[in-house]
Amino acid sequence: MNSDRSNHELVDVGVHSDELLVNMGPQHPSTHGVLRLLLKTDGEIITNVDPVIGYLHRCAEKIGENLLPRQWIPYTDRLDYLSAMNMNLGWSLTVERFLDVQVSDKTKHLRIIMAELGRIASHLVAAGCYGLDLGSFTPFLYTFRERERILDLFEAACGSRMTCSYIVPGGVIADLPEGWLEQCEAFLDQFDPVINELHAVLTSNEIFVRRTAGVGVLSREAAIDYACSGPVLRGSGVDWDLRRDGQPPYTDMYDGYKFEIIVETGGSYPSDHDYPAVPRSAVLGDSWHRFYVRMLEVVQSMDIIRQAIVRYRSAEDPIGKPIKIREKLPVGECYLETEAPKGQMGFMVVGNGTATPWRVRARSSCFVNLAILGELCKGCLIADIPAIVGSLDIVLGEIDR
Repeated sequence: MNSDRSNHELVDVGVHSDELLVNMGPQHPSTHGVLRLLLKTDGEIITNVDPVIGYLHRCAEKIGENLLPRQWIPYTDRLDYLSAMNMNLGWSLTVERFLDVQVSDKTKHLRIIMAELGRIASHLVAAGCYGLDLGSFTPFLYTFRERERILDLFEAACGSRMTCSYIVPGGVIADLPEGWLEQCEAFLDQFDPVINELHAVLTSNEIFVRRTAGVGVLSREAAIDYACSGPVLRGSGVDWDLRRDGQPPYTDMYDGYKFEIIVETGGSYPSDHDYPAVPRSAVLGDSWHRFYVRMLEVVQSMDIIRQAIVRYRSAEDPIGKPIKIREKLPVGECYLETEAPKGQMGFMVVGNGTATPWRVRARSSCFVNLAILGELCKGCLIADIPAIVGSLDIVLGEIDR
């Protein structure tokens, strides 16, 4: 036998490590989609996390460069498919700003109703699935029961429950059917006490608090440095919401509406409602705070919807008709961000004189928020990964595009 070293024999180069690489996903319920997490562990301790994306990539932006702006609306539904109305709104406002198109006040109020219903539905999914990730099944049933009622309202308005394509450049596809506003008000009235039940079974649940309080702490400075947005940013104590701090025509929609930006200031949240206090073990910027911001934002969205219904009923101008672009878009570009349920969602359109855009771009809030994951997970336990990932409330349709 040849005395030379076998090709399969390991060569000792003097480097030894106890670290282990572990794949979590892409088929894993706690990753909330086809996300692969490459975990580097030292025993049970996480030393590094690398998110691996791209499993749901569908060339949405390139498709948008071969369609008319109105035709790309169904593709926005499938970005954050849990809040399709908000995706429709962001793209429609961008196109309207690019073309200098104004919509009626009645259309603005109707859009607010749909966008805030979408925010509630998205946050309900986030809360229910978060409890499920951490071993609590009951809140999942509560939240999805209420979300079904919102989807029923969407179906009555446009015929679709999730991929709505309802808000389009120039207006909406149709006015509300008779009796729809009364159904919406009935939902809000019955949903109000359900929120207290959710707080009882989840927010103040001792096991839930132990799994989330002090876990995955994101400092105010790090949240700003990583350009985080939405509840992830506000959960770290940063007072920033594009409904108030953004650009027209988005801020024009909310002009005159009264609502609070949910962010912790001075050890408490600015809210008139008697909800659970911040646990002593919670640290500003942890997973519990990110969850709690979403729960309180649901209440604010309900108040906004009630205001919008009153304004919609009193508005006398008609609902705007969708615009049709058959000849050409102007030469130039436009970029606009809106406050989607998961954070700042941006759309850009570039025209070169043809009917289809030269460039379409979507800036995903979830993509940016996911970038902080490695920083949050360093030093935590493997068992804490679902708690941290769930607190970011990501959706892969928006990340991969």
